[in-house]
Formats: sequence, structure tokens, C-alpha cells
Amino acid sequence: MPTQQQIKRIIVQELPVILQQDPEIKDLVLRLSRPYFADKKETESRFDQMLDELRRDREEQTKKWEAQEQRWKEHQREEKQRWAEYRIESNRRLEAIEKLSNKHDSTIDALGARWGIRSEATFRNALKGILERSFNVQVLNVTEYDERGEVFGHPDQVEMDIIIQDGQLIVCEIKSSMSKSDMYTFERKVRFYEKLHNRTADRMMVISPMLDRGAQAVADNLGIQVYSYADTVDPEIFD
Repeated sequence: MPTQQQIKRIIVQELPVILQQDPEIKDLVLRLSRPYFADKKETESRFDQMLDELRRDREEQTKKWEAQEQRWKEHQREEKQRWAEYRIESNRRLEAIEKLSNKHDSTIDALGARWGIRSEATFRNALKGILERSFNVQVLNVTEYDERGEVFGHPDQVEMDIIIQDGQLIVCEIKSSMSKSDMYTFERKVRFYEKLHNRTADRMMVISPMLDRGAQAVADNLGIQVYSYADTVDPEIFD
């Protein structure tokens, strides 16, 4: 009697031939195997179902990506809007600060200018009172018109302080501060006055509490006497 293994081997060898030659055996085998294998229609149905699932998954994923991209674009627009608003606000504040700073600087400059003018006028009046009462000298504040622009380079009024003592002519400049250019301007004032009145100044004098760097050297070169502090002015110069 053949063994189980021999029977299996015979079936494996003979079955393909039998299926080709005997339609009844072929149908029997197909009926017996149908529960274990899907037929063509069922296979196609399952394949279509799988494609539909893949299509739905792809569409769902596409929608998610589109939604994410939309949120990203909205985020970018919001960031650009915030940045634009920030720049506008920053520029507005900067302009306000600059205006306030300019106003502050202008106020300080105006105060400084008024303080300097008032200080000069005060010192000039005090000097006039002291010299005229105590040293018998004449102090004049004169204003001449320079038609040719010899002093400032264009026609303008030229203001000077003139001290006259025993026939001597002293031209004096009283300013809160003196620079190198101020020294040159003062020297041109003196030459203009000398030419206008056909008289030579005996002395040129500058009285100022503040000298810019280099101003003293210019004064020395031009022969201008400089008194920077009150204690440096010797009353004996008017004796």
C-alpha cells in the first residue's frame, strides 16, 4: 500500500496533466479551492476597493497639505503686516524723538545765544561804567556800515567797542567765546575802522572767557591782546 508521501508525489506529478485532460476534475478542483482563493471578479473588486482607499487617502493628505500651506501663508501675511506696522510705529517714534531732540537743541541754542548776548551786553555795560567813572576814559559802542564787504565778504553792519584814553585809540572785542576765525574777523574790523576814519588803532584788545584751540596763536600773530578771565585784566593798562 503506497504511503502518504508517495500519494502526494503522484498527485503533484499527475494532477496538472489530469486537469488539462479531464474537465470534470478541473471543475471539481476549482470548486474545492474557491473558498480559499478569490475569483477574478472578487479580485478585481478588491483591487478597485484598494485603489479607492488609496485615492481617498491621497485626497485627504492633499487637503491636509493645502490646509497647512494656507495656514502658513496666512501666518506669513500676518508676520509681514505686523512687521510693516512695527516699522511704521518705529519710524513715527523716531521722527517724534528727532523733532523733540531738534526742538531741545534749538531751545538750548537759543538760550545759549541769548545768554551769550546778554552776558556780553552786561559785561560791556559794566566795563563802560568802571572805565568811564574810575579811569577817565571814554567807551563807545559804534556801528559802521561796510559797503564794500571788507569785513564779512558782503555789505553789512560792523559793530565795535572803542576805548579812547588820552587820545589813544583802543579797539575792543567783547564776546562770550572767540575762535580762530573770530580773531581774523576782529582784525578786519579794526582795519576797516582805521581806513574809514583815517586813524590807526594804538591797541587791539579781545576780552572773552572762552578761547577755541588755536585762537590765542592767531591773536599773538596779529598783535591782538587777549584777556580770557577777569583776573587777567590789569586795571593799570588804562592808567
